[in-house]
Amino acid sequence: MSAPNMPKVAGIDSTVPAPAHTGPPLDDLPAAPGALIRDRLAGWVSDLTTLHELTERLAGTGSLDSALKELLRAGAALVGARRGLVVLEPADGLGPGTTLGLGLTHADLGHLETVPRRASSYGRLLDGPTARTEPVASPDLLRDTELDPRQREVAVRLGYGASYAVPLVAGTGTHTGAASGLASGGAASGPVSSTVSSAASSAVSGRLGAAVWLYDEPAEPVERQRHLVGLYTRYASQHLSRLLELERARIRMATIAEELLPSRLPRIPGIQLAARHRTGPYGGGDWYDALPLPEGAVSLSVGSVSGSGPGAVAAMGRMRASLRAYAVMEGEDPVAVLSDLELLLRLTEPARTATALFAYAEPAQGKILLAGAGHAPPLIVGDRRTEFVETSLSAPLGMLACWEAPSVELWPAPGETVLLYTDGLLRRTGDPMDRAYARLHGAAASVPPSARNDPGAVADHVLRTVLPDGPGGPGGRNAEGAWNPDSAEDVVLLAARFD
Repeated sequence: MSAPNMPKVAGIDSTVPAPAHTGPPLDDLPAAPGALIRDRLAGWVSDLTTLHELTERLAGTGSLDSALKELLRAGAALVGARRGLVVLEPADGLGPGTTLGLGLTHADLGHLETVPRRASSYGRLLDGPTARTEPVASPDLLRDTELDPRQREVAVRLGYGASYAVPLVAGTGTHTGAASGLASGGAASGPVSSTVSSAASSAVSGRLGAAVWLYDEPAEPVERQRHLVGLYTRYASQHLSRLLELERARIRMATIAEELLPSRLPRIPGIQLAARHRTGPYGGGDWYDALPLPEGAVSLSVGSVSGSGPGAVAAMGRMRASLRAYAVMEGEDPVAVLSDLELLLRLTEPARTATALFAYAEPAQGKILLAGAGHAPPLIVGDRRTEFVETSLSAPLGMLACWEAPSVELWPAPGETVLLYTDGLLRRTGDPMDRAYARLHGAAASVPPSARNDPGAVADHVLRTVLPDGPGGPGGRNAEGAWNPDSAEDVVLLAARFD
């Protein structure tokens, strides 16, 4: 006969002991080895998938700015922060350097820059021979008794209570910001590490900069988050180093191209000149020139050498220098000038072709005599007309055994501007040629009357209208930061306004 059960009364425990054979609660049972292994593998797969997605997005960036922004976004997701900044400051001192923020305005970045470098977390990673190579964690800034007073003031003003900074160091043997291993913290150190280590060697080695993420409240990333962000920043550093070298090469190429073009345009009575030049990411062979000639005349020329890179830039310099010599000798005959240039190109650059437009202008008479070789026609912009100049069709230089085409006379009215340009202006639009010409004509026709007295203002308006800048715009990079296919072309625009 079983013992009677005691009534259940609030606050009184039953005095009947539990049977001896009753087992412990299920929650206290040790997990089966298979369940632990499954949980560990699931964590590894999750971490590997996350890193793969983030590194794929980073690899799709094509410029330093876009890569740095993606680095900030991914790092913030990995460490659980909302805001951050990245400081690009290569240790070799060759630049370029920049500071970008995530969730921070320009004013916020300005406040952060007022903190002494020795006290800032990125300063401790970047400055001096004793710069740290491990992450700098500040889990509770306001309770830190050694905190710099200015840093405390900025933290209160911007409303952040903690920070976590990691160095960006390029080099296959450097593993910055990573913990001793995710295997001890529940993540996949083996597969993930091998994936990140497969990145190609850096183009620029050494310290590149530092990334800092800011927490709204006192906080600190756990071991697993530290290791994930360490693996990610190691891959990001490799990617940034390659983009950095590409950017340096682009800057060098653009500098050389600019040095080969006129440093200033001549001042000639009766005519005002202005030029605009945009170099593509690979460096092209577009040029412009304006050369004073005897009796108050001036030669105007624009042209483009086929190809890109250092070879095209060097060929452009030789072509422009030769064209100047031919302009001095026989500038009054544009056809003869281009014929001489074609012969030179065929003898010295047999593998290249070029387009060119040469004009002999007499401002006092308001007359222009021009000839073109496979080049886009000039455009006249005035109060009463906006029209393309009808020129004869001609093959580019270097494509025929003997080049020759008739010249054309222009009589621009006082106040009208003649625009000479290279076909890069049309190609960068990404439109078919007929639409590109229509866009150019519409841009020139829409020049405000107040701007038509200044050839520089006319050129700027045309460029802004034909090639709008910004994400996705044909005038530069796309939303992912990569150069648009049609924006690889150089652009030259030479404007001559007749008084």
